[in-house]
Amino acid sequence: MAEYVDDNIITLAWNEHIRRRPGMYIGKLGDGTYSDDGIYVLLKEVLDNSIDEYMMGYGKTIEVKINEGKVLVRDYGRGVPLNKLEDVSSKMNTGAKYDSKAFKKSVGLNGVGIKAVNALSTYFHIQSFRENQTKEVTYDKGEVVSSPKITKSDEPNGTLTEFIPDNTLFTNYQYKDEYVENLLKNYAFLNSGLTILYNGKKFYSQKGLVDLLNENMTSENLYPIIHLKGEDIEVVLTHGNQYGEEYYSFVNGQHTTQGGTHLSAFREAVAKTIKEFYNKNYEYADIRSGIIAAISVKVEEPVFESQTKTKLGSKDMGPNGPTVAKFVGDFIKKELDNFLYKHSETAEILNKKILDSEKERKAIAGVAKIARERAKKANLHNKKLRDCRFHYNDSKGDKREESSIFITEGDSASGSITKSRDVGTQAVFSLRGKPLNTLGLTKKIVYENEEFNLLQAALNVEDGIENLRYNKIIIATDADVDGMHIRLLLLTFFLQFFPDLVKKGHVYILQTPLFRVRNKKQTFYCYSEEERLAALEKVGANPEITRFKGLGEISPDEFRNFIGKDMRIEPVSMRKDDLVKELLEFYMGKNTMERQKFIIDNLVIEEDVA
Repeated sequence: MAEYVDDNIITLAWNEHIRRRPGMYIGKLGDGTYSDDGIYVLLKEVLDNSIDEYMMGYGKTIEVKINEGKVLVRDYGRGVPLNKLEDVSSKMNTGAKYDSKAFKKSVGLNGVGIKAVNALSTYFHIQSFRENQTKEVTYDKGEVVSSPKITKSDEPNGTLTEFIPDNTLFTNYQYKDEYVENLLKNYAFLNSGLTILYNGKKFYSQKGLVDLLNENMTSENLYPIIHLKGEDIEVVLTHGNQYGEEYYSFVNGQHTTQGGTHLSAFREAVAKTIKEFYNKNYEYADIRSGIIAAISVKVEEPVFESQTKTKLGSKDMGPNGPTVAKFVGDFIKKELDNFLYKHSETAEILNKKILDSEKERKAIAGVAKIARERAKKANLHNKKLRDCRFHYNDSKGDKREESSIFITEGDSASGSITKSRDVGTQAVFSLRGKPLNTLGLTKKIVYENEEFNLLQAALNVEDGIENLRYNKIIIATDADVDGMHIRLLLLTFFLQFFPDLVKKGHVYILQTPLFRVRNKKQTFYCYSEEERLAALEKVGANPEITRFKGLGEISPDEFRNFIGKDMRIEPVSMRKDDLVKELLEFYMGKNTMERQKFIIDNLVIEEDVA
């Protein structure tokens, strides 16, 4: 038995604690492949300070540059008080945001964020310009490298921060423009009048959340966007011809991707207000079906459920303010009710949408009840689903963030994955042949089709993606024509009936190797022709080359290499121009000749690699 003595008790330096436990401060590490990887959190922590300056009325421009992994952020706010520059960048729980007079409704409150960036960077440089003077400090992994005295400067007021994330922690990291630009767009939408310059691109919004909704909508809105704005709250909403509910929520400029008390209050208040306006016994689900909305609130001293601030936990708007639920509810009740009275045309269109949703729900009520019972019985002896063992409330906490489900084609592929997966967090759902093309069908088909009914039950998304059982839905099909077809049919199903699964970043494509190149000493798995050629150079003479034709050909022992911590999965994402209805009609509709011409015009003939 190990001894427990005085020498076992140690005190870590502030930076060492952050470096040993980075997850406590920035969530996961990652290499930039996904939008929630740590390198984007580092950027956000620095940006939040500049945004807070703008929110307080100082500095209308923020410059951001990223070049070969080095990040620069320059704002034109008041600048950090010079004598405290070293303290705010390297002393934990130090900052101006404890004083609500200086930063009443800011994003960063606990004096940790920028220190985490400092500790997790091999180069961190911060310089403040204030009243014709400047002070700068340079660090390496949180340790001071240089801290020269205050000198004169003719630069405008503000703060310059530069950092290079530690490559030993963020292995082979790379910033992706699409994720950075999406982050900056949201900052611009939430701060009308702010200009953000990023590597030569300009981000600016005149209409705030209206611009945000127009940027993100992938279905045509049925009526003009309703825009309601008050002190500490801004709301936009409309409906589209789509299933599900689509929300974008923010607190003090922070994108709360997991919602929280403000979003819960908003959903409840919108449904209740609309129901009372029409004075009909409408179901809340029918009122909210197809809704596309965004809410932004400013809360004094907000409490988030994690350091990464993705879910608001605050019950009150501030120490002396009303509850979040009452504040949001009262605003929606007054402003949305008034709007609908004044805009009868919008009210009529909205009422028709609710009636259509109600009609469809009632039409499938009977078949849905039977399908649910069938799914429950099937779950008891369901060979299609090999579930994982994680529990929502086990001693290690909620495991949904780590969980995933592979959707495979056929028994051989699912068998290989099932034998090699992590049974703790990875589930497998096996398809039987090609699923149905759901384009143009109503949601009734989800219940009538056994395959889709069981998949919906496995994912637990019948009542919305808030109850989604697995964080990642990974489509694992062969890299051939049939596999691609199945992939497209599944994506059609998700985009038709559960578009938020795609929009919220839950759907992925598993990348499996096309080739294995090896000799007696080395083995390389290659995902492209370029990787195959590179592997051939490394192994030298007499290589053995295997071309994998299907997932079922890969042994379970080998498959462990492809679905472990270094698993290659490609997120399925949507752009502003991807209108779901038009997109699906072109690729999955009956326009065979038009699609054939498109394929011929875009055909690329590759040389035989054999």
